Amino acid sequence: MGGTTERRTHHWVTFAVLAVAVGSFALMQSLTVPVLPRIATELDTDQSTVTWVLTAYLLSASVFTPILGRVGDAVGKKRMLVVSLLMLSLGSLVAALAPTIEVMVAARVVQGAGGGVFPLAFGIIRDEMPHRRLSSALSVISSLGAVGFGAGIVLAGPLVNGLGYAWLFWAPMIVTAVAALVAVLVVPESPVRTPGRVPVIPALLLSAWLVCLLLGVSQAPRWGWASPEVIGLLVAAAVLVVVWVRLELRVPVPLVDMRMMSRRAVWAPNLVALLVGVAMYASFGFLPQLLQTPTSSGYGLGASVEESGYLMLPMAIASFLMGLVIGPIARVIGPRTVVIVGSLTGAIGLVVIAVAHSTTGEVVVGITLTGLGIGIVFASLAGLVVAAVSPEQTGVASGMNANIRTIGGAVGSAVMSTIVTAHLTADDLPREAGYTTGFTVLAGVMVLCAVASALIPRLTGRRYEGELERAPLHVTPTSRTSVPA
Repeated sequence: MGGTTERRTHHWVTFAVLAVAVGSFALMQSLTVPVLPRIATELDTDQSTVTWVLTAYLLSASVFTPILGRVGDAVGKKRMLVVSLLMLSLGSLVAALAPTIEVMVAARVVQGAGGGVFPLAFGIIRDEMPHRRLSSALSVISSLGAVGFGAGIVLAGPLVNGLGYAWLFWAPMIVTAVAALVAVLVVPESPVRTPGRVPVIPALLLSAWLVCLLLGVSQAPRWGWASPEVIGLLVAAAVLVVVWVRLELRVPVPLVDMRMMSRRAVWAPNLVALLVGVAMYASFGFLPQLLQTPTSSGYGLGASVEESGYLMLPMAIASFLMGLVIGPIARVIGPRTVVIVGSLTGAIGLVVIAVAHSTTGEVVVGITLTGLGIGIVFASLAGLVVAAVSPEQTGVASGMNANIRTIGGAVGSAVMSTIVTAHLTADDLPREAGYTTGFTVLAGVMVLCAVASALIPRLTGRRYEGELERAPLHVTPTSRTSVPA
């Protein structure tokens, strides 16, 4: 590759663009959750059909996230970052103008391609950030996944009531379009590439088993877990994943390196990602419903959409603050210890929500502890995955980690929905026992997350920093060269 020197944009400018990109995508994951009934009314559809606004986005993101991460490793992370942002912006434009539910669902599929911003951002950060800033930068970007999800729930009500439901999409469209333009102008192209073309058949198989799995899980509460449709989809997913893994082990250049994925330093953080995804998506999704339950039920707070969003604000703030401070803490005590502490903190918060939710003060305590715990785990995972793989594998490894978290979210939301709807009153209101049982189960999942965290190979703070610093570039104060170190 020679010693050609290229002037690089200042790393903090690049970081700011990446933060906006990741935050925008995370926001779109939840922005529609509290206002689905309003969307159903505006588009003249029923509640069953409008849930596809969420399902389509989930399916699309699950397919595109690891694939775009791998494509970025091969053809350039900046190029694919811009593509992801443009797809997110285009999908938002179509959704804002959608005249029917069918067009809205199609727009959400396009938006899902924005999931590529997560792995691409992690890869660019590894390429561009100074070594001393790397773990902190990864922690902040990781935490934005949780922060954006929580912020979407907070902002949905005020946006819809103040500007109309179309601004759920106009606002992200404007932000992501500007971010794409700025990325073209200032984000440097990645000097690290994985040689070879992206294998098409493994990509198609990955897409097929993910769609079967997530469609079956997400629709199980509606179709029934024992329905032929759900069982058929889950069986098909199991068969396809076996075929996919066997093919990945045989092709010369795999889409996802199974030998990399089989290392404990990689699969243990992925197991943690699955479990924290279960707890985060389910708790963030069902807390507003608990808060909005009428006081006549005997346990609800009767909050409006806006009020429930504001009550969720401490969770988003706590998650963001953890992203700012957890990098330096991990360097001191080691990332595994940090993840275990975060998992147990989240479990305590979910227990508080399960048993004490009759007053605003009790709920805020539980929500804050849950946000702290989940924020700690989220902020730590990217650094662990990045530290475990070589620089040219950063995109696909972090993409799979994000994708596994999404799978956990689909499972968690489906299980929580099944538990809550199994306890309905004659007025179709969930009984308190449904929420108590559901949040207790989620607390148990976070305890399992702590157990899984103990399987992560032990890294001292110094060794953790050293693994992150395996950058392939020589760095000077004004430039970087694409010469292997």
